[in-house]
Amino acid sequence: MKNKENKNVQEPIVEEVLSPDCDIDPSEFEWVGQDASRMQSITRPSISFWKDAFGRIKRDKVAITFSIILLVMCLMAILVPIISPHTIDKMDLAHKHVGMFYNTGSNFYIFGTDYLGRDMFVRIWDGARISLFIAFMAVIINVIIGVIYGGISGYFGGFIDNIMMRIAEIVNGIPYLLIVIILMIVMKPGVSTIIIALAMVGWVGTARLVRGEVIRLKEQEFVISAQSMGASPTRIIGKHLIPNILSIVIVNLTLAIPNAIFTEAFLSFIGLGVQVPQASWGTLANEGIQFFVQYPLELILPAFFISITMLSFNLLGDKLRDAFDPKLRR
Repeated sequence: MKNKENKNVQEPIVEEVLSPDCDIDPSEFEWVGQDASRMQSITRPSISFWKDAFGRIKRDKVAITFSIILLVMCLMAILVPIISPHTIDKMDLAHKHVGMFYNTGSNFYIFGTDYLGRDMFVRIWDGARISLFIAFMAVIINVIIGVIYGGISGYFGGFIDNIMMRIAEIVNGIPYLLIVIILMIVMKPGVSTIIIALAMVGWVGTARLVRGEVIRLKEQEFVISAQSMGASPTRIIGKHLIPNILSIVIVNLTLAIPNAIFTEAFLSFIGLGVQVPQASWGTLANEGIQFFVQYPLELILPAFFISITMLSFNLLGDKLRDAFDPKLRR
């Protein structure tokens, strides 16, 4: 009876739509109603948050381009000092300050030589190895400390949160340079010293970011359910809260690396970072500025690689932030 009523209701509509000159008989049409099985079907395949985010990154040409640039730079920093016939301290005093692609017959200098006749190509990539190693190690340590510290502070809140945040503010008020000077007096100058200096105060930003996200997430239903089932705070933080803030931590890590590279280069440039005979991009820039007027290439090369590395990490971090933003999901 219901189907018949629906058919009678729809027939006038069909007759109104069809023109009088149309050869189609409205009686040939039948109202079939709604298909309940198709209404419940999923037209779009279900994808996870991480799959959706990395799919956005794959479709972004800027992110892919700078990811390839960073990958190539890391591979060059690892392989060039190993396979090159030159070493960072091998001197050729007969060929000092030569230009790019200089061939002596027995030696070929792609980036020329410095004031002691050392191959700039090998020194640039060996400096990249040291600079990137310092940046990665310092940032990884900062992220580990910041995630643990901020997670505990945000989850427990109250008096514990107040004490931990006051400590973080005190640490954040100590400048990098003062810590490096103190460590240079107490410890032997070198790569480990600058990593410790960067790691001692660089975790505060990550801790604050993680604390804010944990405070927001700990009131969600899945955390309350875990608490009602008797899960310990350690399990809740490690299994429920940290995985949900991992995307934000990755973006923060990517954006923190260029800051660490610049800080290391600045400290090495003023003589408070990597010490000779080791060479980072900062020490190479320090050596190149002494001969900038006569041989500007010796300063331009390390400055260029510092700039392109920082630009690549910053742009990649921006694209990761856009990809991990839930508001942009469709």
